[in-house]
Amino acid sequence: RSSDGKYVASITLPSGKRKVFYGKTRVEANSKLQAAQRNVQDGLPLPLQRLTLGKYLTRWLEDSAKTTLRPNTYQSYALVIRLHIEPELGRRSLARLTAQDIQELLNRKLESGLSPRSVQIIHAILRRALGQAERWGMLPRNTARLVSPPRVPKANIKPLSPVEAKKLLGAVKGNRMEALYIVALALGLRQSESLGLRWTDLNLEAGTVTINVSLQKWDGEYVLAEVKTDKSRRTLRLPDVCITALRAHREHQLEERLRIGDALENNWGLVFTEEDGSPLSRHALRYRFHRILQKNGISRHRFHDLRHTAATLLLAQGVTLRVIQELLGHSQLATTADIYTHVLPVLMADAAAKMDEALTSF
Repeated sequence: RSSDGKYVASITLPSGKRKVFYGKTRVEANSKLQAAQRNVQDGLPLPLQRLTLGKYLTRWLEDSAKTTLRPNTYQSYALVIRLHIEPELGRRSLARLTAQDIQELLNRKLESGLSPRSVQIIHAILRRALGQAERWGMLPRNTARLVSPPRVPKANIKPLSPVEAKKLLGAVKGNRMEALYIVALALGLRQSESLGLRWTDLNLEAGTVTINVSLQKWDGEYVLAEVKTDKSRRTLRLPDVCITALRAHREHQLEERLRIGDALENNWGLVFTEEDGSPLSRHALRYRFHRILQKNGISRHRFHDLRHTAATLLLAQGVTLRVIQELLGHSQLATTADIYTHVLPVLMADAAAKMDEALTSF
């Protein structure tokens, strides 16, 4: 083209429309033309050269992710895109995004000091978003699938020891949230599942609890969202210690309701709330939990470690991995086994000793 020296290529689409491509060199223009011809032959739409990755991710978050992801997951995805993907690749053409572009992004993030797990999440978001673009016909293939994310070192879980668990229960005796700690420790619930527990989910007479929602925050407001997976939706037997604690907790909550009156919130009938009936935030719970540990000389743990403590205590009592999988709501038995492999050698040694005793005692 004499006006600017660029090479021009064009193709007539089955619809009769003419599509024009430009390149600084003859090879570049011809490459675009050949890619368009392949798409037409395969029945695929032509790449949207002007649509940037940043604009596409904004559309994907609103049109797809918002309706399919849990609130906390959606907000974390949006934050990762804003902080780590948009500044680096936001202006890159969606159609021209290559596997090398994504791999270089992941490498830069690792070199900057971001944890392997955080970099893995960046890759997972791009893989999911570009997979949707492929299904929508906006891309011929998902280039993120061609990229290898970093290996994440196995998490070092730190459950409370049996001595620490008993010390914790003694420390929360008479505490307004005593029942919460007992339930979390005895049932191994996720923190969001404990905080989203409703009285309608409990049948104290039958001694059961049904887990089907969790407490999440969405745009600054609390919501009750469905639990993570079908396996997370489960009905559990309540140990007697939980039933006793929950009955006492219900009495205390009714006393608070009489004292506060009309100002009381708790429209969802939550079991564990602030004194005014509002949902108990995970930040407040974490702060209070750490204060109890520090005040009673118990080593620092996350509230989530109560879940690990429940599993390790059950394993030590000889409860099978299959039962613990159902209790914790893991999707696969392999997940349960992988998390608690550190306990298995001790149990295997105990099993060998019992087998030795059984075969030599007659």
